Amino acid sequence: MLGIFKRFLGDNNEKEIKRMRAIVDQINSYEEELTELSDSSLVKHTEKFKERLANGETLDDILPEAFAVVREASRRVLGMRHFDVQMIGGICLHEGKIAEMRTGEGKTLVATLPVYLNALTGKGVHMVTVNDYLAKRDSEWMGRLYNFLGLSVGLIKHDMDFPERKFAYSCDITFGTNNEYGFDYLRDNMVVDINQMVQRELNFAIVDEVDSILIDEARTPLIISGAGTKSTDMYTRMAKAVEILKAGEDYTVDEKQKTVAPSEGAVSKVEKFLGVNNMYDSENIEMSHCFTAALRAKALMKRDRDYVVKDDEIVIVDEFTGRLMEGRRYSDGLHQAIEAKEGLEVRRQSQTLASITFQNYFRMYKKLGGMTGTAKTEEDEFIKIYNLPVVVVPTNMPVKRVDFPDVIYKTRRAKLKAVANDVEKIHSTGQPILIGTTSIAQSEEISAILRKRGISHNVLNAKFHEKEAEIIADAGQKNAVTIATNMAGRGTDIKLGEGVPELGGLFIVGTERHESRRIDNQLRGRAGRQGDPGNSRFYLSLEDDLLRLFGAKNISSIMDRLGMGEDDPIEHKMITKSIENAQKKVEGRNFDMRKHVLEYDDVMNQQREVIYKERKQVLKGEDLKEHIMHMIGQIIESEMDQYANAKLYPEQWTLGDLIKDAEQIYAPAGRLKLEELEEMSRDEVQETLMNLATEAYELREKMFGETNMRELERIVMLRVIDNHWMEHLDDMDMLREGIGLLSYGQRNPLVEYKIKGHDMFQSMIDAIQTDIATMMYRVNIITPEQQRAMEEQAKQRLAQAKSSHSSGEGDQEPAKKQPVVKGEKIGRNDPCPCGSGKKYKNCCGRDK
Repeated sequence: MLGIFKRFLGDNNEKEIKRMRAIVDQINSYEEELTELSDSSLVKHTEKFKERLANGETLDDILPEAFAVVREASRRVLGMRHFDVQMIGGICLHEGKIAEMRTGEGKTLVATLPVYLNALTGKGVHMVTVNDYLAKRDSEWMGRLYNFLGLSVGLIKHDMDFPERKFAYSCDITFGTNNEYGFDYLRDNMVVDINQMVQRELNFAIVDEVDSILIDEARTPLIISGAGTKSTDMYTRMAKAVEILKAGEDYTVDEKQKTVAPSEGAVSKVEKFLGVNNMYDSENIEMSHCFTAALRAKALMKRDRDYVVKDDEIVIVDEFTGRLMEGRRYSDGLHQAIEAKEGLEVRRQSQTLASITFQNYFRMYKKLGGMTGTAKTEEDEFIKIYNLPVVVVPTNMPVKRVDFPDVIYKTRRAKLKAVANDVEKIHSTGQPILIGTTSIAQSEEISAILRKRGISHNVLNAKFHEKEAEIIADAGQKNAVTIATNMAGRGTDIKLGEGVPELGGLFIVGTERHESRRIDNQLRGRAGRQGDPGNSRFYLSLEDDLLRLFGAKNISSIMDRLGMGEDDPIEHKMITKSIENAQKKVEGRNFDMRKHVLEYDDVMNQQREVIYKERKQVLKGEDLKEHIMHMIGQIIESEMDQYANAKLYPEQWTLGDLIKDAEQIYAPAGRLKLEELEEMSRDEVQETLMNLATEAYELREKMFGETNMRELERIVMLRVIDNHWMEHLDDMDMLREGIGLLSYGQRNPLVEYKIKGHDMFQSMIDAIQTDIATMMYRVNIITPEQQRAMEEQAKQRLAQAKSSHSSGEGDQEPAKKQPVVKGEKIGRNDPCPCGSGKKYKNCCGRDK
């Protein structure tokens, strides 16, 4: 049916390629004249292009000539000339699309075209890679080309200090990982001085392995945390309590939905173990939360599949790529529950200081492009979430790889035996083999089987990812056998060794189908690059997770009817098709889960944008006084509505309460007289309050000086905004945790979350305004001289107290310490302002 529509309407992808080929013809027309130029003449084009842009030409106007310059420069500097299909890929990226290009088509070189063109604007281009190794490799390798053409190149690394990081972002082109860019954005929105920000405005980003970054990692948000205050003892106790529970008897696992449900009997067992009557009492809310996390850790989270233990820490394994997600932690107490399960030190559950999903981070760029070998299967998601259409770029050479149909065995044992037999047979010919696995545990199991058979091989999994590029680069050499988790060295080319094409090229062995067709296609795509020969085959069993959960019954009955034994494989294109249908179901469910995460984060994103915009204005010092006076005006309007409502008669007003409220925030004590206000109209009362607030503010400004007052405004506003925003993030986390229960009452949890979240945000904004206004009228500035004098007094009092104690006068009360800043709200964990070096709660705030 689809073929009929394509015949009548035409294939949109073909139309796009045809349009772009016309642009490639224009690019090619410059080649002859550029080859005759000297290096210096070629490089001068960069300044000429910048001038043309300054004079009103667009990037599209100069694209053909700019691309031609990059191709010629690359030929001279790197010894590589872009193919025409690479030019098409470059046009896709520049136009804000995803270029789907087969493995080995040279995506790294493709990116140089749009990167150079867009860097000419001076607004910065970000190249986003999946790991630090590729970011460093590409910045050095392609950096030679950019430097030759007069552009600066920066690299973001995990352990960089502030000046290095700031410099890297100031360059024309910046390389780094998605994590580094995202965390820098969050950190930039926590600074207290605008000069501490490292990123510029987000202009243009090209995401390498775009499916991995924008889809696979999109379910786990980036979170910056601070130390929490809750005890972790309960996690350790609960880990021991759930150890006694048995699967099937005490709890049931839904593998499709990845959920676990305890029975009533299980709850009773745990209550008895812990010595409590009712775990779900309101006073035991923390205990019930820990129980849920501990049961999930026990029943759903598997070591060397979902996480590894490295240097006494739990490190998450990306389920799609097999990579270690250093620095990322599970939320909702799950990370602590896993630490307790593994007998490690349980770290305090942290407080969220800032968070964002990759979807919302990358949607902030003015323009976004991406490259991968596999994106078409997820095109709907790319368009719906990122507005990124996918263009399938033709290969430079025809693909010669042969993809054999899947073979299916009844049991996992029979499947592994068949894999070992076939690997042994292929290996005996010298043909190199890459064996793809879906988990670390599986890669090590197959490694053990091959060792027993005396087959020399390399293992590439998340435990040894430091050697990743080196191992994968050698995977195409004669006699090489490489076992890899799904990452399979993404971004690193596997070049065939001498004599290997004659043996049939690289042979890909898949030991299990992944939930996503994309990951399987990525593995297959490791073979058959640039017209090389190659083969691929997947080996499956009815005990594999995908088949067991989504399609084994039908296949099992067919095998039984045919009277097939355990070691007899079934091989048919119809079976392969039914497996793909099962994968489509799972992909649909995973998309819904990612969409679900995004829908909730979209609520937070609108709020985040408001707060971050407000912070930026404060950091820039833009009209802060005017801003605060506007806040005071809104507070006064709110007071008038509460105590002197226009809908009430004047005799119903409560002006005495109005005076009390005003004196708590902005009015000097005794200045407002009840009898005077009672003689005024409503407008006159409001005007009197505003005049008094303005007069009091001007008086403080005169007392502190204009410069000090502006700095005080900045500090107070930042402190108040940050404190309330962090509290609000915690409140929103708790709201989201509890909101799911509403679905049982036939109400839409997302709608309720939006409504309640909006109300909470509005309350926070009101509280921020009131706190800022109150502090601006109450807080005092202490000069350095006063600070030193107070510290000296504190030392003298301390010495006096020690002297009294040593002379036996222990019953005398030591002189009380004086806080440095009066009227300012001090956090209980903040350093005490008296200068003692202790936390506030352990010093001056002990009795508060």
